[in-house]
Amino acid sequence: MEQHLHHFIEHFGYIGIMIALAGGIIGLPVPDEVLLTYTGYNVSTAMMSYSLALLCSLIGALLGISISYYLGIRLGLPFLHKFGPKIHITEKRIEQTKILFSKMGPFVLFIGYFIPGVRHVSAFLAGINEYRFKKFALYAYSGAFFWVFTFITLGQKLGNDWKIIKHYVEHYSTYLVLLIVLFVIIGGAIYYYRTKKERVQ
Repeated sequence: MEQHLHHFIEHFGYIGIMIALAGGIIGLPVPDEVLLTYTGYNVSTAMMSYSLALLCSLIGALLGISISYYLGIRLGLPFLHKFGPKIHITEKRIEQTKILFSKMGPFVLFIGYFIPGVRHVSAFLAGINEYRFKKFALYAYSGAFFWVFTFITLGQKLGNDWKIIKHYVEHYSTYLVLLIVLFVIIGGAIYYYRTKKERVQ
């Protein structure tokens, strides 16, 4: 895996990362988190620029999620049921995401990137459910930034140990999501408390 990623980045660079992430979110078999973490590792070795890697990865994620949203508007649920399994989006995952989306649509758009299979379906369902683009973009685009930033930064900080993330994503993705959500909630609460305290002073 590492050798393939090395050759891929060496040959295609930032543009390759952008295209690969866009395709991965649409449903192509691309190991998105592994690619992002390895990109972060390349940042740590000074082979890549952190800001450029973050920007190109974000553009790729936004492009992929926007195409998926547009396909949902234009093609609807029958298309997803027919062609989803052909690009590794199973019927079970589609049904699970539908139920989750009906209850917590905005949350799923934001945090769904961290759950393999869900990020491939959430934007499509937003299109099917006729989410206004502004509402879709608010949650999906901010979630894309959070996702890209998290894994590139982890790869940069871990350096040679970047493959730890691959193991955790493959085996503990659900727990990773819960941990990230908890971190966001705590961080948001601390920020809110500090802001409120400063206003009072």
